[in-house]
Amino acid sequence: MDYKKIIPCLTLDRALEDALFYNDAGADEIAFFDSKCNREDIDKNIAVIKEITRQIDVPLIACGGVRRLEDIKKLLYAGAAKVCMKKAALDDINIVKEAADRFGSERIIVTIDIDDCEEFTEYAKNLKKAGAGELLVKSSVCDEKLINAVKSIKDAVGLPIMVSYHMDAISDVVDTISTTKVESVALYGDKIDVMSIKNELKKQDIPVNLFESNISFKEFKLDENGLIPVIAQHYKTGEVLMMAYMNEEAFNRTIETGRMTYYSRSRQSLWTKGETSGHFQFVKSLTIDCDRDTILAKVSQIGAACHTGSPTCFFTDLVKKEYNDTNPLQVFKEEYDIILDRMKNPKEGSYTNYLFDKGIDKILKKVGEEATEIVIAAKNPDPEEIKYEISDFLYHIMVLMVLRGVTWDDVIKELADRR
Repeated sequence: MDYKKIIPCLTLDRALEDALFYNDAGADEIAFFDSKCNREDIDKNIAVIKEITRQIDVPLIACGGVRRLEDIKKLLYAGAAKVCMKKAALDDINIVKEAADRFGSERIIVTIDIDDCEEFTEYAKNLKKAGAGELLVKSSVCDEKLINAVKSIKDAVGLPIMVSYHMDAISDVVDTISTTKVESVALYGDKIDVMSIKNELKKQDIPVNLFESNISFKEFKLDENGLIPVIAQHYKTGEVLMMAYMNEEAFNRTIETGRMTYYSRSRQSLWTKGETSGHFQFVKSLTIDCDRDTILAKVSQIGAACHTGSPTCFFTDLVKKEYNDTNPLQVFKEEYDIILDRMKNPKEGSYTNYLFDKGIDKILKKVGEEATEIVIAAKNPDPEEIKYEISDFLYHIMVLMVLRGVTWDDVIKELADRR
């Protein structure tokens, strides 16, 4: 089902912090806007965009600084899902066609600032012909002029439209979407409460992307106090964080807000995890077991899960037998982190620092040599030799990755996209 999107805009001085907040707090997409970006700034912004897209799950829109087709390519390669341009299209609309032909219309957004453009409807028609996949209609305020402009443009071109302005009240967003039927709203403001906006839109029967349980709480198997145990697990690492209880009200509050809310048996009241400590748990998924008497919550944990300050409540060993718990991805990450630390904090006599000191040509030479060694070892029937050569190759690849600022998360995300 199509739904209306709420897209918060990042504050440049705390872009990563805000991106991480909105990634957990219900944003459908996130917009990185830098209207003052010039040729020199775009490379700085690309570094920020790379860091953001490595750590968020929702799509990022990159806006500002586009002058050439090469700028669009850089922003998309940095991880942006879409690129939005304004001045470049005004100067030469051919850049829209070139970008759409090369990267796909669905990744190209063009801004129409109704405060600066009088013939905006005609301009919108030209942008559609050129291949724009989406239009951003921008205004300083949400007023009748903006609403009429959006209606005119939408009737003329039929493209998805995003409107952008500084949010003063949730009612403005509800009125804008209900009146204009736009597909999305990009909002400026401090720590915008996305879930509250969506819940208000839902009350108006406007489709939004909210949590909805497939099974009614009444179908759960509860204990004699009407409670169900909930196990909280980190959604990326799989680490078990804590166990608590929910009653129906806590369950419904969790669904509504997207933040884990439990029922305290000792206090006989609801409590939202993190409401005093700031260590919130943002819902990624809720799953019930086969007997419908236990819930598994996969969450994004902010700070520590345990009141003691420990990352998890399960840190006291009772019984333990030695076993191999090696996690391949964790091994790669730890080795990568060691190499990264060597680059930042050189250690005398370190082979890794020797490679960094010699530079890119030496590192590439070693990568090539190790690749050749794998080929030679593969012709040998003894599997032990190829194991060693692959290990050497992966180490040198990680040195290259660190030097060039590529992480395992980048590689895994690329492989996942191909899958």
